[in-house]
Amino acid sequence: MTGSDHFLWWRGSRGDRPHDDRWTEIGEEAFQEKERRITGRHHLPGPVPDWAEDLFRVARAAFIADKYVRRTGVRDRWTRRISLAVPVTEHERWQSAAVRTHLTALLQILTGDLWNVDFRPLTGHYVEEAMVSPDDPRASEVALFSGGLDSLSWAATRSRADDPRPLLLVMFREIGLLRLQRRVYKAVERLDGARPVLLLPMSQTPAGDGSGLRLETSSRTRGLLYAAGAIRAATAHGVGTVHIPENGQLALNPPLTPARSAACSTRSVHPRTLSSLNALVTAVGDAGSAVRVGNPLAQLTKGEVCKAGRDAGLTRSDLESTLSCGKPPARRSGGPPIANCGVCFPCLVRRSGLIHANGTDGTRYEALPWADALPLDRGTDWRALQRWLLGRYTLTDLLTDTPLPPDTDPAVAFDLIRRGREELARLLQIAEATEAADAA
Repeated sequence: MTGSDHFLWWRGSRGDRPHDDRWTEIGEEAFQEKERRITGRHHLPGPVPDWAEDLFRVARAAFIADKYVRRTGVRDRWTRRISLAVPVTEHERWQSAAVRTHLTALLQILTGDLWNVDFRPLTGHYVEEAMVSPDDPRASEVALFSGGLDSLSWAATRSRADDPRPLLLVMFREIGLLRLQRRVYKAVERLDGARPVLLLPMSQTPAGDGSGLRLETSSRTRGLLYAAGAIRAATAHGVGTVHIPENGQLALNPPLTPARSAACSTRSVHPRTLSSLNALVTAVGDAGSAVRVGNPLAQLTKGEVCKAGRDAGLTRSDLESTLSCGKPPARRSGGPPIANCGVCFPCLVRRSGLIHANGTDGTRYEALPWADALPLDRGTDWRALQRWLLGRYTLTDLLTDTPLPPDTDPAVAFDLIRRGREELARLLQIAEATEAADAA
């Protein structure tokens, strides 16, 4: 390891301190929320196995390390060397070679960094036990719920399932966007399906590191943090699968330019990521209580997901009220109270999907990607998308980015990208028509 390495020590009990001054201590104070709101079991109907608590702690530590170690401080302004030390209850399991291999592979796929994670025994740690009651509802299905198009469509579809047991939606609240998330959840409630729908709101907002500097703007481990939180909830409900709904088009997220390959684009629901996460859970979990994570929308484009939402009873207005943006204006300091910027790549995919399903998109965006007055730096994704659509995309392009797991059929994935490109090509036609109208 070199002088550019970063060492972060997740604090355990009071006597648990690093042995030298290379380490920066991090812990529960790294989050804005009170610890009980994050880890308290008062909102869970049953016990959580130690391995799931450990996984959640490891994910929280990785997330804070990801935010505290800034990419601007390294030579290539991207690749960091991060050493992380985390206390775990199931110490022997986490010490195994298989666990280390799966975890470091998972973190490298997500962030593109070089990780070294060490584990030490967790002692003297108290976790509030669940207040178990025979009347507490136990869900039969767990899904992440962001307030986006994909999670809304899946929640709406599953709320109509013929199952008397509840559907549990684990929602990670977005500061500044909570009102929108609640409005989107109300759209599921209005469907009035026979199946009960439970909402478990969680918050995981990083606090500053004391330097006064802005935290790292990329957040590649956030998806892992959310998944680990949902896995934890699933174990308490006795559910064996966690659904992370993401259209297959953005789950694969083919890079628009060579500069966006691999972890330079988000890979939080990429098939390779989910495969690595499942391998990690299998390695650390109990044989009878391990949970698998899956993407139920992996074979659908954005437009096909929107159509599925309409088939489940959602209105055009319901779909247009969702959040899809990678950089929501409402999250910016001083930004307008608008959920979707309209110019980032997720917004472009969103627009093409809604047009495919509804014939038009009435979402209120901050800006049009093809507007003449758009600042040059804000049109980067639109210009990259234009070049990508006008060029050839081959099976080799798909396979040479982030490798697919062995159980994924490359031909099926390639056909998915082809259908997604056809939806996105509609945007080129709209842009041309707009330019012609302006010229006339």
